[in-house]
Amino acid sequence: MIRMKRTFIQLAGLAALLATLSLTAAEKPNLVFILSDDLAQGDLGCYGQKLIQTPRLDRMGREGTRYTQAYCGTAVCAPSRASLVTGLHSGHCPVRGNWEIAKGAGQLPLPTQTVTVAQILKSAGYATACMGKWGMGMFHTTGSPLKKGFDHFFGYNCQRHAHSYFPTNLFRDDQSFELPGNDGKGIGQTYAQNLIQEDVLQWVRAQKDRPFFLYYAITLPHGRHEIDDLGIYADKPWTQQQKSYAAQVTRLDRDVGQLLDLLKELGLDEKTLVMLAGDNGSSFAPNSEMGKLFEQANNGLRGFKRGLYEGALRQAALARWPGVVPAGRVSDEPWAFWDFLPTAAELAGAKIPPECQTDGLSLVTFLKGGPAPKRDYFYWELHETQKPIQAVRFGNWKAVKNGPQAALELYDLATDPAEKNNLAADKPDLVAKAAELMKAAHTDDPNWPLTGKAQRRLADEKGAFPVEKTNAPAAKLDTAPASVK
Repeated sequence: MIRMKRTFIQLAGLAALLATLSLTAAEKPNLVFILSDDLAQGDLGCYGQKLIQTPRLDRMGREGTRYTQAYCGTAVCAPSRASLVTGLHSGHCPVRGNWEIAKGAGQLPLPTQTVTVAQILKSAGYATACMGKWGMGMFHTTGSPLKKGFDHFFGYNCQRHAHSYFPTNLFRDDQSFELPGNDGKGIGQTYAQNLIQEDVLQWVRAQKDRPFFLYYAITLPHGRHEIDDLGIYADKPWTQQQKSYAAQVTRLDRDVGQLLDLLKELGLDEKTLVMLAGDNGSSFAPNSEMGKLFEQANNGLRGFKRGLYEGALRQAALARWPGVVPAGRVSDEPWAFWDFLPTAAELAGAKIPPECQTDGLSLVTFLKGGPAPKRDYFYWELHETQKPIQAVRFGNWKAVKNGPQAALELYDLATDPAEKNNLAADKPDLVAKAAELMKAAHTDDPNWPLTGKAQRRLADEKGAFPVEKTNAPAAKLDTAPASVK
């Protein structure tokens, strides 16, 4: 009798433990980060755009929180994305500029030792996927998305490949499949975004019974500005490029809306945090054909893509999680891409391994309506030419250094968000502080010297980054999605 009683107690305890573990899994939210390629803050109606229609993203802003000072990793594709997935700002990140290994052969890969948010979430039981554009290592390198924590990949790997919306092929996982009739130069039968969106919806539907992380790196509205349907803009008295760009932004809006609708259909609406941001500021100068028409693209901020003024760094950014993220909130408090990794880890109850040295701070309390985390500074650098540039923000002070030999510029963002009045001559103590912060934030890397000598251009010849062999041949045509056949 005593033995039976003891066995019953043990079984009851085991059942309670299993129930607890099951409850814990059920409480883990799904995480979706939608990264739009070259979306400008002022492209969306909820940020003041008058000509381009974005009803679903405007609604997402009303149903969640809209951020006016959300910062990208830095002001161009690859390093901004690397900052998002690694939790490192561009003074520490192994990718600090767009460096193409060879034409059409992909970008500098993330190294083996670099830990991504997908790896952390996968260790916590999440299904993981990346759709759209990767740009951080081809499949035969250490930077392959499939070696960086993602169970599934669909879309473009190389950024140059992603310039075409009618490409000759795409990738499902590490398998290439052809798109018959496409020339990769703007003409074709299959618009790539149609397939990518289809894969996103199919994958989310398949994960409805387990926690998942979706990194949707959507290529819209990056150039070339190709679209399969100009829609409501077809008869506008605009140039073809202007109509195409507007249609791309509205297509982005539609596809995000479809994803949000699916989450609601599956009963996952209140279990899913959805965040959306652009990867860098507008790619158009204010006096350009596009800048003049869509005049609010930079929202009055100075600069655009490949610079480090606010117009290049501040992003359109929305967060939605019904019942958790406050609806209708507009926040002026700053945060940055490198905060996403620790935020996702906390929400998933995942441990950040010791080898993952993140620069970010968790935004969980902030997302739920509390204050943004306090920090000493935000830092950016960018290596796009022989003249690497730097910027640092501390409090409301912002310093910009446009080259190794350039003088520091200093701006008070509280009174001068457009960065028109350089106060460096009047504030030598703050200039000195900014210089100290820049020095402390930058870790030397032979691939990314601040001297401007671009030593990284020799790195691939010397084998400075690891490349691994793969036995993954291109798939035959019959492996293409049904809609291609």
